[in-house]
Amino acid sequence: MSILTTLRNAWKVEDIRKKILYTLFIILIFRIGASIPVPFINGDYIAAYFSNSSGNLLGYLNMISGNALSTGTIFAMTIQPYINASIIIQLLTVAIPYFERLAKDGGEEGKKKLNKITRYSTLVIALLQAIGYYKILESASALRVGANGFETFVIAATIIVTLIAGSCLVMWLGESIDGKGIGNGISMILFASIVSRGAEFLMYLVNEIQQGRWWMTLLILVFAVLMFAFIVFMDNAERRIPIQYAKRQVGRRMYGGQSTHLPIKVAMTGVMPIIFTFAIVSLPATIGAFWPTSGYTKWVEQYFSQTSPLYIILTFILIIAFNYFYIAIQYNPTEIANNIKSNGGTIPGIRPGQPTVDFIMRSVNKVTLFGALFLGVIAVLPFIFQIIFPESQGLALGGTSMLILVSVSLETVKVLESQMLMRHYKGFLE
Repeated sequence: MSILTTLRNAWKVEDIRKKILYTLFIILIFRIGASIPVPFINGDYIAAYFSNSSGNLLGYLNMISGNALSTGTIFAMTIQPYINASIIIQLLTVAIPYFERLAKDGGEEGKKKLNKITRYSTLVIALLQAIGYYKILESASALRVGANGFETFVIAATIIVTLIAGSCLVMWLGESIDGKGIGNGISMILFASIVSRGAEFLMYLVNEIQQGRWWMTLLILVFAVLMFAFIVFMDNAERRIPIQYAKRQVGRRMYGGQSTHLPIKVAMTGVMPIIFTFAIVSLPATIGAFWPTSGYTKWVEQYFSQTSPLYIILTFILIIAFNYFYIAIQYNPTEIANNIKSNGGTIPGIRPGQPTVDFIMRSVNKVTLFGALFLGVIAVLPFIFQIIFPESQGLALGGTSMLILVSVSLETVKVLESQMLMRHYKGFLE
């Protein structure tokens, strides 16, 4: 079933149509908030400052925010503090027994406590990021400075509080989509932010045509289509481990005996390894933005620009490493093997117990390697493209953006299909 067919069929169902309209309404609120400027900020100065930040962490955060960071709006920090808090809490569920108990044995109450802790963590991270953003505004001379110390304090407090409130509001908007809309709230907001930069991409292509470089426009479009096709193929790719369930008799009825499979997705980790990697490899350029010395700046431009071989190689290696790390904390072969055994299932040719755990682990490691290479290639291909074709530098076309767009689109379609299927069965039972 195609995406357009799924959307058309979903629109015919009243309750699903209401959820789609609610999601679009929340996205509209988000885009309006991303256009409202923060008080006491000179937008032209901050935009000029961010025009030179494409190779550092600020440029990446600006991409995630849909250019809200470079225009100084109330949603400048967008959903990033909530994403960071969620990642930190996920890591703590592995490192701290209390968080692990809440995640595994706490049930619904444990999830509520973890969500509450995540919200408070979001508030703390938003405070730190708002202070850092205020310092950026100072260094960019983008503040309308007060006449005395008290006025300066009021301006700083107003900007920081506004940014924190905006970040908390975005978090609430994302959770509203989770509860009453379609799809994952965080993913939908990221999707809306990236799509909002589509006009920038189109303007670049129009400018290339106006300058007579129509061949570059054609080349970029072909490259984008091939990238999207590759991401769609890999996003749907999975390794299926066959599982056979034994027959068992309960009273006069016979249960079991069917065959199924355990799916292991190739792109299991999504964009998380790329987010981790860019946060690290962009640190030198980000430090240079706060500490602009001629010697250090030249060193960063030589070794840590997006077209530097060291930057590309380091990005590729770190993505592979983080992919393995993230799967190690998310995927538990022992727990999966125990669940298969407790339900009377076995993998054909593999004995239950430790041999099953080892087999699943080997299969996961093989799939992880392909998934890590896939993410690495997606992340560095745009950089290599810019090296081969220097005319394309400055283009708003990144592997991370494409991966988010494709992943969110496919996941939303799957959610719509599942909801339509559930409604079909519910109507049949009634």
